[in-house]
Amino acid sequence: MPTMRPQTLTSTFLSASRLYTTTASSSTCQATHELLPSNLLKTCAPLTTRTFSTSPLRSKLVSPQAETTASKQEIRIPTPSTPVAMAATSATLLEAFKARRSFYQLNKELPIAADKITSIVQENLIQIPSSFNSQSNRVLVLYGAEHDKLWDITSDVLKPLVPAESWDATAGRNAGFKAGAGTVLFFIDTTVVSGMQEKFALYKDRFPTWAEHSTAMLQFATWTTLEAEGLGANLQHYNPLIDERVAAEWKIPANWQLTAQLVFGGRAGEAGAKDHLPLEETFKVAGA
Repeated sequence: MPTMRPQTLTSTFLSASRLYTTTASSSTCQATHELLPSNLLKTCAPLTTRTFSTSPLRSKLVSPQAETTASKQEIRIPTPSTPVAMAATSATLLEAFKARRSFYQLNKELPIAADKITSIVQENLIQIPSSFNSQSNRVLVLYGAEHDKLWDITSDVLKPLVPAESWDATAGRNAGFKAGAGTVLFFIDTTVVSGMQEKFALYKDRFPTWAEHSTAMLQFATWTTLEAEGLGANLQHYNPLIDERVAAEWKIPANWQLTAQLVFGGRAGEAGAKDHLPLEETFKVAGA
């Protein structure tokens, strides 16, 4: 199989949740023709040409800074009623999963525009599943000075709590995070969770866990797709220590519970070695 470009991996990953045969949308067929190699493209409707206004996906759950300007584009779209079957090979997705690593040496030189990063995060937020389609995930993306401010806040919060003899190491780690270009903060909307608990009392004790499952999928998808574009990233968990300061600084609603912080930026070094337990210890199969 030919080597795929990073942006192809990203598009393939984001389209994986839309692999079913369905009525074609303009963006689906366009992405299929432009981003997937011909050997991965199964079928697509006959294309016609139409001019219309498009803009990056925008969710009301994403920080206002994410908004970008719409533009006119000449693109090809399928006849609306014609079914489309998109195919992304499992090998392509697995290569993206394998390439996802923890990069701790970061810089502020992004390999792609911030607008594109925002759009990738938005698309992940929209596509990631949640129990009963409850859509409990929330996101804030910080760039530039706002990103730097987050890690200054983290240092301020940690310094009184960390023993003096350990502070230099902690300060060094925080400086490494601040050296990056941005941070994606992930939240769970607890109002959504409590609403689902009231609506489906039989599963009341499961909804908090299911919400954690969904935010974990969103974190993994965001991490994987950003690194497929050539960025480096690492996932941190300074919640709940920084929750109050974060909420005050960026006017986060009280019902948004912080779950993780994905630091991203240009790659200033390589990821470390990664070992795997033998499958004999971690995997079982029956009936095959």
